[in-house]
Amino acid sequence: MAVPKRKKSRSRAASRRARWVVQPLPKAECPQCHSHKLPHRACPNCGTYNGREILETE
Repeated sequence: MAVPKRKKSRSRAASRRARWVVQPLPKAECPQCHSHKLPHRACPNCGTYNGREILETE
């Protein structure tokens, strides 16, 4: 098993971990009801995807 030859400094480890930020989820607009939804998913508000009704909403 590979073992590091030298200890990584705190600044090197911290600068690597600085990129561990949680990114916000992408948002797309529903073409039917214009509410925000996740891309490539059925709209939870009106239940349509790609111009067709997929989910029954009341």
